[in-house]
Amino acid sequence: MLEKLKNLNSYNAFKYFKEMNEIPRGSGNEKAISDWLVKFAKEHNLKFIQDDALNIIIKKTGTAGREDDSTIILQGHMDMVCEKVIESKHDFLKDPIEFIVDGDFLRANGTTLGGDDGIAVAMSLAVLASNDISHPPIELLVTTGEEVGMIGAEALDSSNLEGRILINIDSEEEGKLLVSCAGGVREKMKLKIIWEEADKSFISCKVRLRGLKGGHSGMEINKERGNANKLMGRFLMDLHSVIDFKMNSISGGAKNNAIPRDADAIILFREDDKEIVVQKLSFWNSIFKNELNTIDPNINLDIEILENKVSRIFSDNTTKKALQILFLIPNGVKSMSMAIGGLVQSSTNIGVITTSDEDIEFDSAIRSSVKSLKKAICDETIVLAEMVGATIEFESDYPEWEYNEDSKIRPIFEKVFKNLYGKVPEIAAIHAGLECGLFSAKFKGDIDQISFGPNMYDVHTPNEHLSISSTDRMWDYLVAVLKEIK
Repeated sequence: MLEKLKNLNSYNAFKYFKEMNEIPRGSGNEKAISDWLVKFAKEHNLKFIQDDALNIIIKKTGTAGREDDSTIILQGHMDMVCEKVIESKHDFLKDPIEFIVDGDFLRANGTTLGGDDGIAVAMSLAVLASNDISHPPIELLVTTGEEVGMIGAEALDSSNLEGRILINIDSEEEGKLLVSCAGGVREKMKLKIIWEEADKSFISCKVRLRGLKGGHSGMEINKERGNANKLMGRFLMDLHSVIDFKMNSISGGAKNNAIPRDADAIILFREDDKEIVVQKLSFWNSIFKNELNTIDPNINLDIEILENKVSRIFSDNTTKKALQILFLIPNGVKSMSMAIGGLVQSSTNIGVITTSDEDIEFDSAIRSSVKSLKKAICDETIVLAEMVGATIEFESDYPEWEYNEDSKIRPIFEKVFKNLYGKVPEIAAIHAGLECGLFSAKFKGDIDQISFGPNMYDVHTPNEHLSISSTDRMWDYLVAVLKEIK
């Protein structure tokens, strides 16, 4: 694979990216990749800090004549979202990510690629390893747990960093410089299950919803892609209005920050109601295909009769409450920014539903660039939980990153981009959580930040792919910026 990229300026970045992806690094499983970064620092005789959260800071002095320039923090996160196609046998705890060069794109074999945010770390390592790139003193900060609530950034001891200019490489659109981001919080609602014995004469079956694209619950929430959990809720609520089916489980989605692509429900119904179920499946397949024909044309709702009958079911009251939650829980775009055209201001994503022996858990990611609107969505879910007697918890609450009118780094990025590419980059905000929000709070606002990156598509899905040519250009861009900063 690397031979095809041998002539690129960014070759070493791709080399380190491949080495990183030989090491499983899903969120919560970062010990090995963190230790690998320590090994890199030792091999290059660089000072490093590995903290209790497994965050890594690697420090390199400025090149000759630049030792006293302003220290720059290069920043990315080491963890990745682990999603795969249903038929994949890939084990994210032990298997390396398989790279495929497909024209101008780098993708994986049926899994997420990990470009979010491995390419940031790889580019930074290539800078640190270089002997011919002019740069000021550099501190590379690589955090853990970004994809599950910015755990590493939250645990960071800012006193370990001298720099007050931070370049975040966790953006996914070339030519767009991010200068602000939304804050967010994770919401978990739990409904206690009352179990009953199933009627052995009932048919047991699995309802499956497949074929959705999914995507990043912040970056792509504005695309109105189908949410498998909400769509399953609509179908089940309608079916429940015409037959008295029973439920054994409901599940869907893999990560709360990814729009769910699949959902399953195990239900039981009388033999006499089989035809109604078939008719409703056909009806809702037509509804979904009509509603989502341009954005999720491959959606499919089907049913599988289970050979082994289910022995226990939710009580009728548990079923009723579960469907009420699924039907009413907030989801999707909630408000748009009036200040920045096309920017989603507030949203929520019901990303994961799981059924255990004790309860049904509904796991949502709530985002807003306005703190009070984030609270308003949280309050909606609190009211819903109170109505149905569910419990609710909020965790991984992270702050928004506010626009800095007096930024010194932004004009440098604009100037260099125009010099290299003959056009002015777009200055933008993003409806997704970046660690910049937490860093701003950690440094009490005394930090100048900007975020950029190469073109990446369909992140947080098995179709994730990274533009090779864009990565090469953004490598040249980073090198030129480092040369310009004094």
